[in-house]
Amino acid sequence: MNITVVGRGNIGGGLADLWERAGHRVTRLGRGGGDAGSAEAVLLAVPGAAVEAALSSVCGLTGRPVLDATNLYGSARPPAGFASNAEYVKAVTGGPTAKAFSTNFASLFGQVAGARVRPSNLWSGDEQVEDIVVRLSLDAGYEAVRLGGLDMAASQEGLAGVLFSIAQSGLGEFVYRMAAPDQL
Repeated sequence: MNITVVGRGNIGGGLADLWERAGHRVTRLGRGGGDAGSAEAVLLAVPGAAVEAALSSVCGLTGRPVLDATNLYGSARPPAGFASNAEYVKAVTGGPTAKAFSTNFASLFGQVAGARVRPSNLWSGDEQVEDIVVRLSLDAGYEAVRLGGLDMAASQEGLAGVLFSIAQSGLGEFVYRMAAPDQL
């Protein structure tokens, strides 16, 4: 798959590395932006408050499937008029959109492959992007678990804060698995 990753930080860079190892062609775009016109999928992995600026610096996004891995911390909010960053992304690009990879710790990407069972990658979004989310989750070492439609993206953005609070309470960074007991 031809993937464009917007954001070269821990999440974007870490997933780009995993996907390249899985055989995908990955174009990495940083603050200078660039062209995503040949992408079969786009990962948006920038700080949550930088979504508007990041999208305005990338051309070729119209109609492209976008996986929004952004998070909003503290007092950061989605762009005015939108309940979540993912809903804003869909409004700008017009393509199928998912909130995905936003509730996983990037520092653990390298350890996931050695897990006894695949940890979960929670996602919410349009059904049209499900095959992409499932494939890229598997290729990164995760199992995709759908929370619902794009209307669940705001709840997922809130969940990220909960997970990070758990990590800071003494557990440290962790993976999680949403599964029936017989799959543990």
